[in-house]
Amino acid sequence: MKSTQGRQNAAQHAPPVRNGVGPSLVGLPNGPWATVLDFLAERFTAIPRADWVQRMASGLVVNFAGQPVAPNAPYQAHTRLFYYREVQAEAPIHAEATILFQDKHLLVADKPHFLPTVPGGQYLTQTLLVKLKQQLGIDSLAPLHRLDRETAGITLFALRPEDRNAYHALFRDRLVTKYYEAIAPARPDLVFPRVHRSCMAQGEPFFRFCEAEGEVNSETEMCVLEQRGAWARYGLAPHTGKRHQLRVHMAAIGAPIRNDRFYPVVDNSPEDMEQPLQLLARAVQFTDPITGEARSFTSTRRLMLPDA
Repeated sequence: MKSTQGRQNAAQHAPPVRNGVGPSLVGLPNGPWATVLDFLAERFTAIPRADWVQRMASGLVVNFAGQPVAPNAPYQAHTRLFYYREVQAEAPIHAEATILFQDKHLLVADKPHFLPTVPGGQYLTQTLLVKLKQQLGIDSLAPLHRLDRETAGITLFALRPEDRNAYHALFRDRLVTKYYEAIAPARPDLVFPRVHRSCMAQGEPFFRFCEAEGEVNSETEMCVLEQRGAWARYGLAPHTGKRHQLRVHMAAIGAPIRNDRFYPVVDNSPEDMEQPLQLLARAVQFTDPITGEARSFTSTRRLMLPDA
């Protein structure tokens, strides 16, 4: 309850969105720092101290009252600050999403490969969320789930803050039917359709996941839709929502998804924008908790089977 109230309180005090980018929130714990600048420079080691000085001088760090925080401002524990992220020399991503549906409550976008859903790491303005905010002028837009940057397809957003909990409950209570397609090696030695269940856990490196001993926490229904030579188009219906679940499960049955750079092994070669991960969030179905209408959305994108 406290965390929910804290998020609501922070949302009420948050400064405005700037060019589609909302502020981030950081809490100030007990510590030895003399100034806020000292804390920020130590807390965010990837950002040079000089960059924080510039951000603060530009009014990009503010307190809960919305007042800019100066570089020499004394450190006060148990307070919170808002700051605007910046990414130096962010490379443009020219792939654009298609809006499939929009009403007063819900927006459905058809995301391309390589476009991140939300800001993170080296991506800020070149993300689906920020691009949609800039395009539509709807600062309250918020994703209801996330697709991996490498995955294309259906992505849902709430337009109004008061609707988010109702839509999030659909995913939490598994009331959304999700259907994916993937291109992967054919496995004529296996029987399809099949259901793959496993215990998924954090792997190595930190961004990978693996199957491990333990209680089953992931389940995927699999079928073969089409086969051409050594390759097949698979239909995948995840019954759970673990991160990288489909990629891990396909690799586990000996059919890693084509162009997967994480599974079964990490590929550290330069990324090839002409070779996207062959995974598509093809369709979703659910009953809209706000309007009561039956919703069904299908991606207009298509994965192509290799010729051989």
